[in-house]
Amino acid sequence: MTLIGLAYNQKPEPTELASPVSEGGRQDDGELSRPDEEPPSKILGLSIAELTSRDEFAEWDSPTTIAAVESALSHLGKVVRLEAKEDFPERLRQSRPDIVFNIAEGFHGVNREAHVPAICEFFGIPYTGSDPFTLSLCLDKARTKETLTFRGVPTPKFAVVEALSDIESRTADLRLPLFVKPVHEGSSKGITDANLCWDRAHLLRQTEFLLENYKQPVIVEEYLPGKEFTCAVLGNGSGATVLPIVGMNFDSLPKGALPIYSYDAKFVWDRPENPLDIFQCPARITRELQASIERVTLEAFRVLGCRDWARIDVRLDAAGVPNVLEVNPLPGILPDPADNSCLPKAARAAGIGYEELIQSCLKYAAARQGVNIGSSLSQIGVAQSERLLAAS
Repeated sequence: MTLIGLAYNQKPEPTELASPVSEGGRQDDGELSRPDEEPPSKILGLSIAELTSRDEFAEWDSPTTIAAVESALSHLGKVVRLEAKEDFPERLRQSRPDIVFNIAEGFHGVNREAHVPAICEFFGIPYTGSDPFTLSLCLDKARTKETLTFRGVPTPKFAVVEALSDIESRTADLRLPLFVKPVHEGSSKGITDANLCWDRAHLLRQTEFLLENYKQPVIVEEYLPGKEFTCAVLGNGSGATVLPIVGMNFDSLPKGALPIYSYDAKFVWDRPENPLDIFQCPARITRELQASIERVTLEAFRVLGCRDWARIDVRLDAAGVPNVLEVNPLPGILPDPADNSCLPKAARAAGIGYEELIQSCLKYAAARQGVNIGSSLSQIGVAQSERLLAAS
């Protein structure tokens, strides 16, 4: 029987989080939110400790997600849990799984998402998903955009600010409005409505705030006014496929909120008891636009070396041209259909259930590395291709 290692980081329980925010939704997942009556703009009134502590573990997975992934994998072999803590290398060496299913986001450093794959490579153990280089590259928004630009993949014009004294010289040729965000974060950490800057004074204030409180460079990019989409990719090489495109319905955000998929839109305003109707899948767009979005998505996937699966965020510029905003080779995979999780939602629109989605990622990775897990990948691929064609 195939021994499958499940590498993950689990969110702390709410009581373990040293946050001054004591009430709010999504407590069961260890995520903290603001009270119902707080308007979108009130976030600027939060203390620094409140703002930075509430998203500290945003990228990690809840016990529910970890259990769902384990259940899906258990149909293909015996699963051993390998939480990515200090003793992970030793437990990996002792258990020696045939393949590791990696959803660990890491915690420390700019290469944190690469830690588990790098350790797997050190021990010669196959694993799912992208390699350490791609994971580190994609976590650095600036390096990602440099690579995309060099390879001719459209992405908003940008600059990187490492010190406030550099902001004027680095951003002089960028056109307002500008959007700022930490260069090494995911899950919308550090992203609020305040990050959209309409004038240079605002740009200075918000850049200073991010530099001081996220302790990393800030990326400043020209804001694109068009519609936004998120695209799930499944597979490898010429067989990589874009699942039904997810369109962002920003009209569902609270009154006064800006059309951006911020931390609040993901974790505060979108609650299990009152979910936002923010995703439209498949997106209602023309076939021409769909083809254009799919083309730029697959270009980004291949240029950056993504493997098995990924989620790529795309936004249209003023001329309607799709631009790549960000690439996430470790996509969120919440199992509950009521949750707004892009990759599972896109898979369901293609007729691929949650367990099949998880199993497919493992099978694509196993096929790449010659790991025999029993089921025929070719049969899975044919069935998925037929459903994708029907969904299109």
